[in-house]
Amino acid sequence: MNRKGKRPAAQMRAKAATRKTKPKAPRAAKVAQRSTSRDKVRAYRKRMRAKGMRLVQMWLPDTSSPEFAQQAHLDSLAIANSPTEQEDQAFIDSIQWLTSEDEAELRRTEPEPERWWKEPSD
Repeated sequence: MNRKGKRPAAQMRAKAATRKTKPKAPRAAKVAQRSTSRDKVRAYRKRMRAKGMRLVQMWLPDTSSPEFAQQAHLDSLAIANSPTEQEDQAFIDSIQWLTSEDEAELRRTEPEPERWWKEPSD
C-alpha cells in the first residue's frame, strides 16, 4: 500500500477480478419477478375500464386555503349587494328541493330512473 492507505490501480483491478459474485438474472426476469407501482396502476385502471368506468382527473381550487376563503367572502358580498339579489335568491330557493322534503316525496312517488352507468361489481 502506498501513502494514505490507497491501493495502486493494478491491485484494485486484481482484487475486483477475483471477487466472487452471484450471477445476475437477466433484466427481463427481474422485472417479471416484482410488480412496480406503475404496473399496479396500469392493472387497476384496466380493471376499472372493464367495469365501464372512465378516469377523470381535475385540478380544483384548494378550499382550505386562506385565498379561497377571502375570494369566497368577496363573491358573497358582491352577490348580497347586487341589484338582482332577490331574484337570484328566489332562483336558488326554487332549485333547493334536492336537499328538502320535496325531494324525499319525489323519490316516494316517482319510479327509479334507468341508470345509464354500470355499477361496480366488486
